[in-house]
Amino acid sequence: MHLLSSTQHPAPSQKRIQKGTGRETKEILSHREEQGSRPPTMSMEVKEKTEVRLVFLGAAGVGKTAIIQRFLKDTFEPKHRRTVEELHRKEYEVGGMKVTISIMDTSGSYSFPAMRKLSIQNSDAFALVYAVDDLESLVAVKSLRDEILEVKEDKFTPIVVIGNKIDRQGDRQVFSKDVLSTVEQDWNHSFLESSAKDNINVLEAFKELLLQANLPSWLSPALCRRRETFPKQSNKRPPMNKTNSCIIS
Repeated sequence: MHLLSSTQHPAPSQKRIQKGTGRETKEILSHREEQGSRPPTMSMEVKEKTEVRLVFLGAAGVGKTAIIQRFLKDTFEPKHRRTVEELHRKEYEVGGMKVTISIMDTSGSYSFPAMRKLSIQNSDAFALVYAVDDLESLVAVKSLRDEILEVKEDKFTPIVVIGNKIDRQGDRQVFSKDVLSTVEQDWNHSFLESSAKDNINVLEAFKELLLQANLPSWLSPALCRRRETFPKQSNKRPPMNKTNSCIIS
């Protein structure tokens, strides 16, 4: 079966990926869906929001909590901590208007289907996270995406697929080139790889989620201020194809 396949907002032209090969990944992503027309980057018919709810979904241990904590607090806890469900709220004031971002951190366990369904129903955009050193976690992404589309009844639901833990290159099982075409061309979602540990592409992931959720472009100053609270990136960080611009639009 083919793990990744349908239609949604394409990622930016510059790819934030790591090269590689992987026949097993291609087999996981082998099942293709019929493609629909590609939606615009931001719908002109949808009113810009001043409140948005983001949900992070994925198998246990892929780093959902680590990505969220890196964004909110610029911290990283190497020890895995099991999450049932945690809601984080961050409020910005831009141009005299309050903008609220709610981030739902969900359990990687399938023991709470009703809770997960409720989170999906009440959310605006989704981050589907897998770990590049865990092939099975990619299978979970396909299953979760199917559930999102079923619950939301909209194949154009804002979704960003994130391959986390690229700091573990020696243990990599999933290669970006085997995921990219399915996510961006067949599913029409955005795709990037990240490292919560090394703070790579964490901000980019949130910027893409907020953009797809139709938050107004004037939110960018708030994101800039959030970014300025982070320490400078290490010089050991691998070069990125896309710079850490604070401009959303």
